[in-house]
Amino acid sequence: MNPIAHSPHAHAPITLSKVMMTVMMALIPATLYGFWLYGWSAVMLWMISIFAAIASEALVVRWQGRGVKTALLDGSGVLTAWLLAISLPPTAPWWIAVLGSVFAVTICKQVFGGLGQNVFNPAMAARVMLLISFPLEMTTWVSPVDGMASASVLGHVKTELTRGISMDTSLVGHFSMLDGLVGNRIGSMGETAAILLLLGGVFLIFRRIITWHIPVAMMLGVAVPALLFHSIDSTHYASPLVHLLSGGLILGAFFIATDPVTSPNTAMGQLIFGAGCGLMTWIIRTWGGYPEGVAFAVLMLNAGTPIIDHYVKPRIYGRDRKGVALPVKKG
Repeated sequence: MNPIAHSPHAHAPITLSKVMMTVMMALIPATLYGFWLYGWSAVMLWMISIFAAIASEALVVRWQGRGVKTALLDGSGVLTAWLLAISLPPTAPWWIAVLGSVFAVTICKQVFGGLGQNVFNPAMAARVMLLISFPLEMTTWVSPVDGMASASVLGHVKTELTRGISMDTSLVGHFSMLDGLVGNRIGSMGETAAILLLLGGVFLIFRRIITWHIPVAMMLGVAVPALLFHSIDSTHYASPLVHLLSGGLILGAFFIATDPVTSPNTAMGQLIFGAGCGLMTWIIRTWGGYPEGVAFAVLMLNAGTPIIDHYVKPRIYGRDRKGVALPVKKG
């Protein structure tokens, strides 16, 4: 006799696997463009990440005595590895991809009970773990190359410390809006070609996979304080445009912070969550020890999601906002 499945039991026209596939479809243009920019090293890193995630999840699920095929076909492990891969330096060592993917799907996902039970976004938790544990490998970047037929990508490696490369060249240094949009700058595949990531995010909203609340609130959470401080001292504080088109903000706003498992349930809660992610990103970028704060910001607000859900609840039918039953009208 099969055990009773977890809720919800309502049937919908779109399945979980279709949701994951739609998100991956939205990532394809930016990912392919990243392959073209950074060469075969980026392709191999992406493939290794996904293979490591599939293999480790299959082993863990089998060890737990659960259906391996069912667990793998939902596509959540592949999507997690995909998001992690495009947030890594394109020429990171292969073992970085393996360690990060294994950590994401086993420690951050399966240890908490599997899909739908994790507290933190697995891809961002893995990225933060790698950044703290291996700062040199995680802060060694490459310049975009002129396509797959270019000479060895290793000839374009520029090794600099985190602050030296990200803060000086992206957030407070010379910045071109066009370079930010098309990805003609140093960074990961998830930090380049903001226009393709933005189009992918709009596609997800159009398909009703996500709503606009978190992405818009997160971008405003960055742009508003950036505008305020930039107007006060433009020599020390980057403009809103620089913050919006630099780093992994677009990727984080549309593809990571919108994870339904680790974000609030209500529209108001999502607005609070998104604004908090944006504000924390700006604070970390401006005064923190790391130039890019999206991953840290998302994890901190993931921890605050239960609190947001506790205080921001949808009104129950037949009751007011405080939960008190409404009087029944007679006649």
